[in-house]
Amino acid sequence: MNEIEKAADVIKKGEVIVYPTDTLYALGASIYNEDAVRKVYEIKKRPASICLPVAVESVSRIEDVAIMNETAEKLAEKFLPGSLTLILRKRESVPEIVAGEKIAVRVPSNDMAIRLLSVAGALTATSANIHGRDAPSTVEDAREQMKDKVEMYLDGGKLKGVPSTIVDVSEGAIKVVREGAISEEELHG
Repeated sequence: MNEIEKAADVIKKGEVIVYPTDTLYALGASIYNEDAVRKVYEIKKRPASICLPVAVESVSRIEDVAIMNETAEKLAEKFLPGSLTLILRKRESVPEIVAGEKIAVRVPSNDMAIRLLSVAGALTATSANIHGRDAPSTVEDAREQMKDKVEMYLDGGKLKGVPSTIVDVSEGAIKVVREGAISEEELHG
């Protein structure tokens, strides 16, 4: 069993791991396991009122968790996989503990993350830090904050350290929620 299969196995048992994305290290739990998602909130000390972003393995898998529209499709074609998080209307199959009416979803441009997502399915993709503290760009930074609260760490080396850009396109128009790795100018370009 390789490291990715081992991580997927840990996730399927309802545990939380730390994995690399293209931007930062993330806390990964199956979005369909409500107990595991609860653990993510507890580990991160994040208020449950703040929804968790979700990562999927490919643009085509976004439809599993969200309802795409024309604007989202254009942005996805241009920027995904990559450092863009799309806020869209959530599918009914996604538990309320993950997201309310809307869901933040991304496709990271990181081979290790994509391999993990292809085996484990859609995962939480919130940064692997205590809420309000610096987000980790190395597995050591993540370990310093998460300690033994997670079951496993996947080391993908030093990452960019710049968070993804978050855009709400749930109503069709582009509304920048957080400017990160992709500028607002690039989004409209």
